[in-house]
Amino acid sequence: MRMFAAVVPPTEAVDDLEEFLEPRRAAAAFRWASSEQLHVTLAFLASVEERRLDDLAERLARAAARRTSFETAIGGGGAFPNAGRARVLWAGLDLDETGRTQLDRLATGCRAAANRAGVEVGGQRFRPHLTVARIGHPTEVSNWVRLLDGYAGPRWVADRVTLVASYLGEGPRGRPRYEEIGEFELATGV
Repeated sequence: MRMFAAVVPPTEAVDDLEEFLEPRRAAAAFRWASSEQLHVTLAFLASVEERRLDDLAERLARAAARRTSFETAIGGGGAFPNAGRARVLWAGLDLDETGRTQLDRLATGCRAAANRAGVEVGGQRFRPHLTVARIGHPTEVSNWVRLLDGYAGPRWVADRVTLVASYLGEGPRGRPRYEEIGEFELATGV
């Protein structure tokens, strides 16, 4: 089963970003992410065997409990691999030093938990972001990055890790369908 561990922003933060992006979406033929798809992936797990799921959940719960909650907001933006040849447009997180440290350690802990549960972790170096659009071919998106750099969403407290199953092509318009498998609370910090 394809899964990921993530920080999922609250509805208010997602709605605010959606409100900001909605009138601008028609200006580009990108595949825009739906509000249900907005999250910060901490650990991507391409193939989780059913028999490893309980161990994975227990280890993720322990990893989450070792970290403290932190305040953040959706803000800023960027593109992968870069703004000149983008395939992904993303929104960032506004984090202070404490929040950045907690988020980095949380991602490291979730990846280690998966490895200890016998689940291979995919992906590259952790860079906190929310994918807002995918682009079919390399495209210059500097104006979109500047637009997102000017966005500052409402503050919220990141206080849990969510384990999500991702079913490719089963959602509306061929998008992935997400199913929440579990939530694991962080220690109270804020």
